[in-house]
Amino acid sequence: MICQRLLTSRLWLTTLLGAALAAGTPPVFSGSQAYEPLAASVQASLQRAVSDRAAPRLVFASQLDADAWLGEMSRRLEQRMPDPGEREEFLTTVHYEATRAGLDPQLVLGVIQVESNFRKYAVSRAGARGFMQVMPFWIDVIGIGDHNLFHLRTNLRYGCVILRHYLDLENGNLFRALGRYNGSLGSNGYPNLVLAAWRGNWSYRGRTI
Repeated sequence: MICQRLLTSRLWLTTLLGAALAAGTPPVFSGSQAYEPLAASVQASLQRAVSDRAAPRLVFASQLDADAWLGEMSRRLEQRMPDPGEREEFLTTVHYEATRAGLDPQLVLGVIQVESNFRKYAVSRAGARGFMQVMPFWIDVIGIGDHNLFHLRTNLRYGCVILRHYLDLENGNLFRALGRYNGSLGSNGYPNLVLAAWRGNWSYRGRTI
């Protein structure tokens, strides 16, 4: 029974993605994070997390490892983001913000693929904005008024901090954290899409010697 459900879920994902691609429409499934009151200590922690101003950088054990990751991810992203300079800035920022939040950068790339299909100025019907489809209410809750959610680093910083918050809230349960991030907690569709994008398009084992 469990195997049959997994098979059905995979077939559904394949059909959904295939239909979107055949229609020439990127398969984007952005949702909307729901506002939930935060404890004062949690709010203060999140406010500190979005206030970082250090320059984004690749965080690797060696420059060779950094160059290998950047080269491989850049190759995979080229069709979606043709400009080399834009790709390098984007990937460097993704890696820095994800690592800083204690997230796998490749997971974050999977989230971005499903949320916005790498469109910087994407806006959902619910009003979520940018690469990681962050809801504007977060600026009032943990940010400051002049934060622009279409700004590359601001959007990625908020998105990574929010996903980390949901992961902590769910005691490390990534499936449920992804559901919260998309505003679809309890539904399998969105988490399965992100996991499929992460493992199918962005999984990375590191350079070989």
